Amino acid sequence: MIIYSPSVRLLVRSSYRVCRVLYGRHYSTATDAAEAVHQNVITNPDPSQSSKSSEFVREHEPYNVATYARPGLVFSHGKGCYLFDVEGSKYLDFTAGIAVVALGHSDDAIAKILYEQASKLMHCSNLYYNEWTGPLCKLLIERTLATRGMQSAARVFVANSGTEANEAAIKFARKYGKTVGGDNKYEILSFYSSFHGRTMGALSATPNEKYQKPFAPMVPGFKYAKFNDMAALDSIDKNTCAVLVEPIQGEGGVNVGTDEFMLALRKKCDQVDALLVFDEIQCGMGRTGYLWAHESLPVEAQPDVLTMAKSLGNGFPIGAAMVSEKVAQAIKIGDHGTTFGGNPLASRVAHHCVSVISQPEFLGNVKLKAELFKAGLETLKEKYPGLVSEIRGTGLIWGVQLNKSPDAIVEAARLRGLLVITAGVNTIRIVPPLVISEDEVLEGLRILDLAIASTL
Repeated sequence: MIIYSPSVRLLVRSSYRVCRVLYGRHYSTATDAAEAVHQNVITNPDPSQSSKSSEFVREHEPYNVATYARPGLVFSHGKGCYLFDVEGSKYLDFTAGIAVVALGHSDDAIAKILYEQASKLMHCSNLYYNEWTGPLCKLLIERTLATRGMQSAARVFVANSGTEANEAAIKFARKYGKTVGGDNKYEILSFYSSFHGRTMGALSATPNEKYQKPFAPMVPGFKYAKFNDMAALDSIDKNTCAVLVEPIQGEGGVNVGTDEFMLALRKKCDQVDALLVFDEIQCGMGRTGYLWAHESLPVEAQPDVLTMAKSLGNGFPIGAAMVSEKVAQAIKIGDHGTTFGGNPLASRVAHHCVSVISQPEFLGNVKLKAELFKAGLETLKEKYPGLVSEIRGTGLIWGVQLNKSPDAIVEAARLRGLLVITAGVNTIRIVPPLVISEDEVLEGLRILDLAIASTL
């Protein structure tokens, strides 16, 4: 008798369920919803000009700096993997606030923590200790050391966002470089299709002309190379203080770093005494089914600095840079700071998020849902061979590569009650809450199938 592992059994069962859903032989919804599915009709039309949503937007949009193009929805609340707008429409959220609400919208435990801590102490500045920043840093180090991830993790700097975490990493790398190699050791290598943030240092590490050109000149000292291309090693020399890389490029199209490439970066950094900085702001904190995305890499390919944010606070602003002891020793009092970073409210929320997400059972469930997504997305690729060219990703971060713009499909999905976003060039990005259920995965895949069909 052949005995299959639980993950293999789920994959076989999931593939069967996916095929039933995507090829029209199974519906688990109510009668009226089933009829809508059969006809592939719009169930969530955008608000009319006379709606509460449109009235709200007309009243308030003139006071917003116009940095976003967005549909006329006005969300009022959410629960779990669903969002609700002021018109009463319900949307399955495959965006999670751009990979942020790992524990879902309006998590009861986080709501209780926010109330209790806000009633006790929200802020006192980093001129003094508080009860939660230290425990958060300790927990991050301990849980990381318990994984196959960054075994040199020693200390943590807590900030307010992902871009601030990367700014800290950039400053730490430059200080380290000057400490070990003198004033000329300040160059930082990053990669095309990466995204590290919008502030000037992080933006300078993000080689995208659309983002950089309006704000040029960039901060000097940044070099760029092609991701997953071994020729990038030629750009790392004695003047390089750091290599900044995402193990999985999120905004760039869900591009996964190869074992060979990431290991080669580690070895070359060691040769020239440069730091290897992993930006896991989007792909870390359980998103891949591991606490850190780089755990799936060879154990020798580990970073000196690890940046995080997004799921760290489940929507409450917080970011952090975790560093090895050799990096920490280069940083002296006064070298960096933050007014709000590490405040007790954000730190207590993050402590809870890390405690939950780092549990083996939680991460195991992410891996199981990943198999369901993989089976479903590969089925869509087979069903639409002239449109879907590649499926990339792992865990609960997926990219559906199309042969044309995904904008029409994103809109069609929204009009049918599913929220997805884009990335890179012609890529649909799927990053749902990590607590998503099997039924919700299948529901979303079914709607995505309908959305694709409606645009052909």
